[in-house]
Amino acid sequence: MGQPCISDVYNRTSHPQSAGDLLAMKSQFTLDDSDDLIRMRQAWSIVLSRLKDEAVGGSFEKFLRPLEPIGILNGVLTVGAPGQFVAEWVKNRYLGHLQRIVSDEYGRPVVVDILVEPRERPNTSNQVPVGYARPAATETHGFRPNDRFTFDRFVVGQSNRLAVAGAKAVAAEPGAKYNPLFIYGSSGLGKTHLLHSIAKEVISRGPDITLAYVSAQQFAEEFIAALQNNRIEQFRRQQRNVGMWLVDDIQFIAGKDKTQEEIFHTFNYLYSLGKQIVLTSDRPPRDLFLMDERLRSRFEAGLVADVQMPDTETRCAILLSKANLEHMVLDHDIAMLLAESVPGNIRVLEGALTKLVAQASVSNVPVSLALAAEMVEQYYRTGILAKPGFGQIVDAVSKHYKIPAEEIKGTSRKAPIVHARHISIFITREITHDSWKHIGSLFGDRDHTSMMHAYTKINEMMNGDKDLSASVKMLIRNLYPEC
Repeated sequence: MGQPCISDVYNRTSHPQSAGDLLAMKSQFTLDDSDDLIRMRQAWSIVLSRLKDEAVGGSFEKFLRPLEPIGILNGVLTVGAPGQFVAEWVKNRYLGHLQRIVSDEYGRPVVVDILVEPRERPNTSNQVPVGYARPAATETHGFRPNDRFTFDRFVVGQSNRLAVAGAKAVAAEPGAKYNPLFIYGSSGLGKTHLLHSIAKEVISRGPDITLAYVSAQQFAEEFIAALQNNRIEQFRRQQRNVGMWLVDDIQFIAGKDKTQEEIFHTFNYLYSLGKQIVLTSDRPPRDLFLMDERLRSRFEAGLVADVQMPDTETRCAILLSKANLEHMVLDHDIAMLLAESVPGNIRVLEGALTKLVAQASVSNVPVSLALAAEMVEQYYRTGILAKPGFGQIVDAVSKHYKIPAEEIKGTSRKAPIVHARHISIFITREITHDSWKHIGSLFGDRDHTSMMHAYTKINEMMNGDKDLSASVKMLIRNLYPEC
């Protein structure tokens, strides 16, 4: 899978024989007809992006942006200009430089031929900003955001402030800044809530912009189905003919090479046209080790914001907000008790409130501090808010594999001990999210690259070994049930 580049354009039934034929046949080509054309448009957008950075004054908007690629034949790229004056200006001042950039993008020498292509003057009284589609009405490709997931109902704290600010910014001005927006964090902390909030805000403002929301798992399944049923062009139109692309849980395509390639081209196509892209993941781009490096670098090109486990005050506020939405009467003291005593993510915390209300209803008693304390003692008696420590993790692995903890932390190169050590490194990273350098220091000041290698190795082994995957997940559950 290489960088998008200008590809030779062929008609489905006949091959053009000259630049004139290409110009005459342009009306027969659309982005819906050919993947080659899509790739050519992607590459041309990259060429324009490079020219924009180099052009002086207003020359880019006046003379370079209006150029449109028509096709390429025998090493000659035909480019249409809207009038004779523009064509001559480009030929006299930018042709050589343009050819060098196109050749660089194409990977071999390419000659650029500028042809005059008269166009109708646009109706400036009803123009749409670049990068936006104008459907008859706001489209969502069958997706409807959850009415409960709005910005007003999202409790903001120190743990999610940057992510919320980024989400509100892209909802207010899609494509203007923070593109792409990449939000990451553990499960159950509000990433999907923010995606729905963005979509709902955009729809409520009524802009002429199409929306596509898809989980990475859903994208992969629909992509495979499209390949099997020879409907790949329809699938691509559905994903690419949008003004905003929302992708949830992007980490699920890690290790799926063909799906990553399709995501790569879709991302490039939308990004080159200024369409807003928002992605979520359970970890930052740099930690998506089975993801193509080019995708990871693109994910980091905009704003990367994390959503962390909320502090006690924010957890309390979340419970009070949920109680208010559900029309429950909940004292602050009860909410604070649950916030302090119930471990886990937001889903676990809200589940505890639901359990408390259910118990009160079944017992036909009011929700009280005493009832809450009784429930905590019965169901959440560990009262552990802190994540399991390094010692707990190594001890758990030690007991499971019957290898002394000191040997796991030691320098032995015996295969069973190395395997247990790698498991410990993987679980430590999954639970604590500590830096590789810090984890390396816990294992005898080992280099951070050794820690990354161990993590990646176990991750890859788990993908192909169901028994190993089950064992690791069991260890994590026993250490930290809400994980």
